[in-house]
Amino acid sequence: MTTTAAPIDVPSTSQPRGGAEPPATDDPFLLDGYLRLPRVSGLTLSPDGARLVTQVQVQARDGKTFTSSLWEVDPHGQRPARRLTRSSAGESLAAFLPDGSLLFTSTRRDPDLEPPPADGEEPTGLWRLPADGGEAVPLLSAAGGIEKVVVADRAGTVALSLPTFKEASSLEEDAARGKARQELGVNARLFDSYPVTWWDHWQGPRYRRVWAAPPPAADGAGMELRDLTPDAGTDLPDDSEFALSADGATVVLGWARGRRRYIDLMAIDVAGGARRLLCRADEADFNLPVVAPDGGTVACVRTDWGNAERPFCARLWFVPIEGGEGRDALPEEVQLWPVELLFTPDGSALLFTADDHGEHPVFRLELGLPDAGAQAAARLTRLTASGAYTDVRISPDGRTLYALRSSLTAPPAVVAFSATGADQAPPALPSPGPIVSAPGRVERVRAKVGDIDVEGWLTLPEGASAGSPAPLLLFIHGGPLASFSGWSWRWNPQLLARRGYAVLSADPALSTGYGDGMIRRGWRQWGGTPYSDLMAILEATVQRPDIDAGRTAALGGSYGGYMANWIAGHTDRFRCIVTHASVWALDQSLGTTDFSPWFEAEMGDPHTPEGLANLMAHSPHLHVGNIHTPMLVIHGELDRRVHISEAMRLWNDLCKHEVPARFLYFPDENHWILKPPNIRLWYETVFAFLDEHLRDRPFEAPALLR
Repeated sequence: MTTTAAPIDVPSTSQPRGGAEPPATDDPFLLDGYLRLPRVSGLTLSPDGARLVTQVQVQARDGKTFTSSLWEVDPHGQRPARRLTRSSAGESLAAFLPDGSLLFTSTRRDPDLEPPPADGEEPTGLWRLPADGGEAVPLLSAAGGIEKVVVADRAGTVALSLPTFKEASSLEEDAARGKARQELGVNARLFDSYPVTWWDHWQGPRYRRVWAAPPPAADGAGMELRDLTPDAGTDLPDDSEFALSADGATVVLGWARGRRRYIDLMAIDVAGGARRLLCRADEADFNLPVVAPDGGTVACVRTDWGNAERPFCARLWFVPIEGGEGRDALPEEVQLWPVELLFTPDGSALLFTADDHGEHPVFRLELGLPDAGAQAAARLTRLTASGAYTDVRISPDGRTLYALRSSLTAPPAVVAFSATGADQAPPALPSPGPIVSAPGRVERVRAKVGDIDVEGWLTLPEGASAGSPAPLLLFIHGGPLASFSGWSWRWNPQLLARRGYAVLSADPALSTGYGDGMIRRGWRQWGGTPYSDLMAILEATVQRPDIDAGRTAALGGSYGGYMANWIAGHTDRFRCIVTHASVWALDQSLGTTDFSPWFEAEMGDPHTPEGLANLMAHSPHLHVGNIHTPMLVIHGELDRRVHISEAMRLWNDLCKHEVPARFLYFPDENHWILKPPNIRLWYETVFAFLDEHLRDRPFEAPALLR
């Protein structure tokens, strides 16, 4: 086994940034400063290309939550960023209308409504901020919330995802039904379909429907909504997206089918409501649609679920909007899994992002060229050299791209770059918040396993050297179809580097961005090749003189937590293990997770002998008798992806076998830890646990947990 290293590209810090700089005493990689860092997300560009708007989350004054506001960023990088909205309720889901006015959602109070709600909770409203400034005007109120806002580029037609009661024919009727339940204190739900939970919530009593309206009037008059999916019931899944053609005539959306909830792609006529099926395939989903500027073609992502014979696979798919045979848009040898899709304004190319060897770059695919030979290879250009890019937007002339860029060393920031140049490293535009200087340097590491390179990122603390080697933490990603490529607000290696730890963020078998062969190596064997890959890159890394091979720990969440549990039962290599939101008993987890068909497609049906045998061959709980390593178990009560019963059974088994362990339980968190005080407690507990076992310090629980 060998290891190689190369420095990571760090974005330039010489560009001016808007927003207030933190006090000089604030360290952004100690918890106080870290929790105060602005969290930039989402990006929308005005039709004339003159204005960029992003959403910024900051810690609320009471310290209990995060609150959001909208900020404008100068696309030319000359002016500092400026704040557009301000309210305690916060604003999100920004979208420009063709006239330059800005739509957004908020639960802020409409001053013209009297009296305030009896329960004190305002419904979510859609607001319009005039292009030339002034007060925002409310357009509609949705008691069930607003999930997504899409505006037709040319026509200005607005499409909205609004959860409503199945039989409600208007938002007013929906609000009345909700009020009747509230007044009687009724929270019951009656189900006749699967699934009944999703990530952090129970389904119902409201379900997703898509509504459309003409462009709102400049005087703030209400919107005339048309329900495009009155008979949807439970068939618009929470994980499906929808798109609107530039002329506002057609909505394209995902429609779930059967218990396994395969997502078909449907086109709906906005004016008359007629619908037609665009894409359907057994054991496959069609999602993330975008409509070409001329309205003739839909691009989407086709994901084949996989089965016992073939692994999961995602492909870029094109289909005529009037229906017909779809086609794979990429050459067969290009094994990228597209995530965000965007046509250029003239329709001559398609832009998308995808994992690629520990990065998440932007790609450009030229259209209308033959799918063969050298020309096929020339059709695809990787536009960005390094980093993780999201929320890609394009200027009206098609020459400039805007996006949010992050890396393991820097949180998301707005950048601008050419829509055609290869391997670019764009500097940040003046954006809200300060530039941060990461304390740990990041290097690429590799381990040779047979003819495969297992890759990862190594974050080293300042001062790590042969004379002062650093203890090493192995980070294991979730998914399992995922990759370490960008900034994480929870599993952040820089906070640990600031405390003197080295962090190995590894991409074993089942990681995305390394071709279909990397998925095939780990398919249906969660505890097999992924485990041996992790141990291989760990052992290669600890050969470095700046790493202390005798002080190592493993940490993971979700599938990473599963792997942490598997590691605990298969090696005593680590001094301690942190397992968060983790699967412990595979047969049990498949019965309690929010959507078991996904996992059954890979690991097998526990009601068949073959499926049960495969599940038991890879279930960590059967190896509890081999666990001697101290463990920290962390779980949230509201987690529906990995049910709290997994943590309860894990904790019981560890106690029964007298494994030294601790259990950090959050009754008000889900698969993620989202509230600032809980984020602090999460990190403080993990820090104390690691210090106890890697530095021989007495465990000191956070003050609020004593």
